[in-house]
Amino acid sequence: MKNILENKVIVVTGGSGLIGKAIVNEIESNGGIAINADISNQNESDSNKYFLDITSEKSIRELIDTILNKFGKLDGWVNNAYPRTADWGVKFEKIPFESWQKNVDMHLNGYFLCSKLIIEQMVVQNYGAIVNMASIYGILAPDFSIYENTEMTSAAAYSVIKGGIVNFTRYLASYFGKNNIRVNTVSPGGIFNNQNPEFVKKYEKKTPLARMGKPEDIAPAISFLLSDSSSFITGQNIIIDGGWSII
Repeated sequence: MKNILENKVIVVTGGSGLIGKAIVNEIESNGGIAINADISNQNESDSNKYFLDITSEKSIRELIDTILNKFGKLDGWVNNAYPRTADWGVKFEKIPFESWQKNVDMHLNGYFLCSKLIIEQMVVQNYGAIVNMASIYGILAPDFSIYENTEMTSAAAYSVIKGGIVNFTRYLASYFGKNNIRVNTVSPGGIFNNQNPEFVKKYEKKTPLARMGKPEDIAPAISFLLSDSSSFITGQNIIIDGGWSII
């Protein structure tokens, strides 16, 4: 399946993050042109790295215009950015309403804004593929026992945001199928990122494949969904979790 993305121009929001870097590398290894669009980036046209704030219509439009001016097309878009407030991950009882509102606005509404603006271009082209990053916590409740004896928890807004993204994907796939635009979701399980060893031990014990995921476990499915090999797949949620969600 090498080079399944030959010459396809694909934007990855949050492309400098943990999973984002793996997605960018995977796209490039399959012959695609990956546009790393991240709020931490400076604009570096030679390396296809650009600044992007997914909460700003102006920022998104400027990026789309820049890519179209450079390449003349935009084949795919991965909504992967993970904006969150400084108090992200506090226990439910301590979540300020303003923080809740801001997280939903930045993350869920940011995905809406990116999707709306890129779909405008894809309708003109009469083709395109979008992949939205969700999570197993968008389809399942957290198992809070794995957080015991740690300072960790699962952020309440995360479940709401990711659950919304899963069904937003279905809506877009149904609405824009007539325009030859495919929209799918990838829902990773837990990704190892040097978490508390007690948490990692409990997570791995519950997972049939007995380990946490790696970013490189997630990226190939995204390349597949962006490629012509998945030309009859739309509105689906691909779960990549080592079997966590089956038991």
